[in-house]
Amino acid sequence: MPSYQEIMTLLGFKSKNAVFKLVNKLIEAGILAKDNTGRLVPNKIFGEVPMLGLVEAGFPTVAEEEQLDTVSLDEYLIKNREKTYLLEVKGDSMIEAGIQEGDMVLAERGRVPRDGDIVIAEVDQGWTMKYYRFRNDQVYLEPANKKYKPIYPEESLNVTAVVTAVIRKYR
Repeated sequence: MPSYQEIMTLLGFKSKNAVFKLVNKLIEAGILAKDNTGRLVPNKIFGEVPMLGLVEAGFPTVAEEEQLDTVSLDEYLIKNREKTYLLEVKGDSMIEAGIQEGDMVLAERGRVPRDGDIVIAEVDQGWTMKYYRFRNDQVYLEPANKKYKPIYPEESLNVTAVVTAVIRKYR
């Protein structure tokens, strides 16, 4: 999120007090929030959409459309807003995990990775997204594409986040 000074410049305000009043109105409306350090964060990315029921992915069945509830995609996808961020996927090393180039992934900082988690990691001064693996007292990163080999860190491995969701837009 932009700083108060940046908001002032972007909107052509002459004082930070005007920005302060605007920000407070956006917080009251539920559009913005402040994290535990006082920085501005968007409160809802997706909003709510109607939940109409189930769809059969096997044999077709008779179904009635009935609005059961509404679902906030933010609440469904994000458990810890302050530690969650979005990344666009580049490359094809995770296609067998159903993650394709152009997809977006939600990643949560501060989670301790477990064997089999998909992680965002800095390995030997480069960044990547791979499966986190722990075998025979050794940690390595495994791609989900047979064209690529596992990555065994030569110098360092720092897992910064665990992937919690994949978002794909078809049109």
